[in-house]
Order: sequence, then structure tokens, then C-alpha cells
Amino acid sequence: MRASSSTSDRDARQGGTLTHEYRHEPVMLTEVLDALRLHEGSCVCDCTLGGAGHSIHMARAIGSEGLLIGIDQDDMALAAASARFEREAPNARIKLLKGNFGDLDELLCQAEVPGVDGILFDLGVSSPQLDIPGRGFSYHEDAPLDMRMDSGNNTLNAAEVINTYNEADLARILRVYGEEKYARQIARQIVRRRAEQPIRTTGELVEAIKAGIPASARRHGHHPARKSFQAIRIEVNHELDVLERGLDAAIRWLNPGGRVCVISYHSLEDRIVKHTFQERSRGCTCPPDIPVCVCGNVPVLKVITRKPLVASAEEVERNPRARSAKIRVAERL
Repeated sequence: MRASSSTSDRDARQGGTLTHEYRHEPVMLTEVLDALRLHEGSCVCDCTLGGAGHSIHMARAIGSEGLLIGIDQDDMALAAASARFEREAPNARIKLLKGNFGDLDELLCQAEVPGVDGILFDLGVSSPQLDIPGRGFSYHEDAPLDMRMDSGNNTLNAAEVINTYNEADLARILRVYGEEKYARQIARQIVRRRAEQPIRTTGELVEAIKAGIPASARRHGHHPARKSFQAIRIEVNHELDVLERGLDAAIRWLNPGGRVCVISYHSLEDRIVKHTFQERSRGCTCPPDIPVCVCGNVPVLKVITRKPLVASAEEVERNPRARSAKIRVAERL
């Protein structure tokens, strides 16, 4: 997921900054570039800029006559991406915008472009966000419960979710967003423990999660808190609602022949992308016995990937983050 780091790098992460490159190996880079079919002069939007892992290559593909718009709600990511462009693609035309891709309409209006030829969404949490204990995303480090992608604009944090949601809502979030088999037992443990004192740190939450999972189930597979942390992060950041809004806006902004490419890492995200593409690619839905169309439904997309693209075994070996990645692509008609 990330390169090895020195002691000084770890110290910098504790303070919320990275002294070296914002570490993030782009997932399925070749597949993304092939899918978007960029050329000299294209206008492309990376809705999840991160450290510009994909964007730096997209900028090279569109040349100095093209325009790359990079969007991220993380100040650290924007600063790291800007520095990388200065180093590696100083002649690229770029516009870096702070914001959430759920507000893509407003952001692209801000960029002052009439339309876009390619749009990329690389969903999920980037490695550097996980690396900084103070952000509260990691179950490997004891830190305040936060998990906000954008702490400046989001008032809901993980501590509020854990300490104020009722048991039924906690169980629902863990089951639906985390696909956690032991959701009810974990929710019960959380409520029981917070009745004694509020759960304020990731370490305290991990202990509650472990207590809700049978010992035999904790001995195998991934870290026992992985699914629960994922679920809480999705709830805190309203990630599924944001994805639906962002996809709808992306389709509106695509020029004819332009493509949208989405990399997802979670079955719920992939399902939203799949259904959105299917719905927007459907034509007339009138019953076959009606001679004239009355529904007025016109397809606006052509689905390019009937089945999602997945990473090669070689890439997964090199970059474990790619293991659960799925790419879906659609083209504007």
C-alpha cells in the first residue's frame, strides 16, 4: 500500500504532514489510461486527486494544450499534488480545487469549463490518511476517534456516531456498510461500554469490537476491526450518498464521447456504479405492446465494461491495495 518510511517520516505523520511524497501507488494505472482514451488537448477531471498518482500520468497524456482538474477535500493531498506537478509536469495546465466530489456541479462551474472529456473516481481512503494516527482512520494506532475526510466542513465524527447512535442503528451501519457478520454483538458491546464511560479513542473502539466477535473468528483472516472501521468511516463521511451525487453530476458534464471511469473497493460502491450506469444506458421502457414510446426515456450512456476490470496477480503482489479494486467505465452518447 505504501513505501517504507523512516523515523522522521513517521514523526511527520504524527503531526499531520508528510515530509516526502504523498505515498500512493496508483491502482490499475494502465487500465485507467486505456479506459479514458485521453489525447492531446483533452479536458480531464480527477475527482479523487490524492497525491496525483493517476493525475500525473493523465496530465502527460493530454499535453500542455489539455487541462487537468484535480479535486480533493484534503489540504495535505492538494499541497502534495501541487508539489508533484511542479517537479514532474511543470508544463501541465492544471486547476486544483478543494472540495467534495459530491459537489461536482459547483466545482466544475468554478473551474469554468463547458464540459469534460474524461472523469476519474478512485474511491476509498488513501494510504497517507491511514498513516496519520490523528485522523482516526486506523485500527492499528490508538488515537482520537475522528475519521472525517474534511474536518473543516464535516461536524459529524466517529466519536459522535459511536457514542450517540442507538444500538439498532449501530448494528445496521455495521451490517450494511461493513458487511459485518457480528454486527449486533459488536453494537451491543459498544452500547454496554459507553454506558460506563464514553468511547473516545480508536483503541477503545477496537477493544469493544473484539469483545463482540467470538475468539475463534478473531484468529483467522483480516484484523477483526477492519469491517467495522470501514462502516463507521462510510457513515461519518456519507460516502454512498456523495458517490450517487458525484456520478450524476459527472454524467451531466461529460462531452459526447467522453468517458467516466470508477475504481471501487467495496461491494456497495460497486453496486451503485453498476446500477447508475445501467439505468442511464437504458432506452425505452414501454411495454412491447405499445406501438409508440410514451416513456420518453433516452439513453445517455454506453456501458463499456459489462463486467468490472480487476487487477492482475502481478499488480496485487506489488500493490495489495489493488486486491479488491474493480473498474467500471461508461461513455457519454
